[in-house]
Amino acid sequence: YPSEFLMQKITEDNQIPVHLHVSVSLQYVAGLKGRALVEFFHSNIAEVENEELRHLMWSSVLFYKTPNVEVMACVLLSTKAIYFLLDDSFVHADEHQSDFWNKENSDCENSSFHLSCCFVLKLNDLQSVNVGLFDQYFRITGHSADHIVTCLTRDSYNTHTFIQQLMAVLSLLARTPSPEPVDKDFYSEFGSKTTGKMENYELIHSSRVKFIYPNEEEIGDLAFLVAEKMDGLTNLPSLNILLYVLAFQVNHFEGSAQNTSSLQPKTLILTSSDLFLFDEDYISYPLPEFAKEPPKRDKYQLADGRRIRDLDRVLMGYQTYPQALTFVFDDVQNQDLMQNLTLDHFGE
Repeated sequence: YPSEFLMQKITEDNQIPVHLHVSVSLQYVAGLKGRALVEFFHSNIAEVENEELRHLMWSSVLFYKTPNVEVMACVLLSTKAIYFLLDDSFVHADEHQSDFWNKENSDCENSSFHLSCCFVLKLNDLQSVNVGLFDQYFRITGHSADHIVTCLTRDSYNTHTFIQQLMAVLSLLARTPSPEPVDKDFYSEFGSKTTGKMENYELIHSSRVKFIYPNEEEIGDLAFLVAEKMDGLTNLPSLNILLYVLAFQVNHFEGSAQNTSSLQPKTLILTSSDLFLFDEDYISYPLPEFAKEPPKRDKYQLADGRRIRDLDRVLMGYQTYPQALTFVFDDVQNQDLMQNLTLDHFGE
């Protein structure tokens, strides 16, 4: 152990996305190759001697306790646990986290050491995995609020690969078999009698971990929400969501010592008539079983919306993935200027 193929695969995956900045400690990890990476895992991260590193992925992550702080992480999947090696700036990002993160190493802050926090979620504590719309993200849920993490891969391929690897690793776990299911009728099996609403698709793995996928109703709900934001300009039956993608909105700051830009996470939704940017809550929905009250904010909050017919031009950058797009709209104060011009205005 490990095989040459696995080491090559992990080395290829060990690349930080170019548009995201990380601390020196994570840059060090990203510079490791092959056997050095595996040895680093066993000497610094692994909790037991006989666990095997199976998969590595770089992703932005969100924690249930700190839903507004998105942080870069190196996600390592072994045969025993999922490890989130976090950017050390995360610990200082929010004063409310002092109870969540133990700052035992604060005396080392000014030394030459570069420290990283490592959040560990043992596979035996894993209860469910919720896959987001169009595989843009997934949420891992354990037994408490401390054990809920969303990985914002913004990439269906990375999501799919991680889920496949996770299922394979879970198959190795020895768990007591589930009790025999009680025979149910159709309605109790596929619907909730209290709400009359169809449940999301569930796949219960042999390890008893649930893998939950969104159903068609979620797209319908999203289309209805989008139609509401359009103030009834479009009739709902003809409204189609053509594209749903997790992206970043670039805010450019000029006049500073060096022109800098910050990336604001946004959900971009394209319909046949409009382009929308939403602030989406990726971590609170669907509600975990132990939640006593609904989240403080809605799942989707409209940040910006423009009509496609006001779009003047689209500027494309020449860099490699991820591609930068600039949408230039006609700056018309009254959007509906042309709507009421009928023949009556021109007389006979």
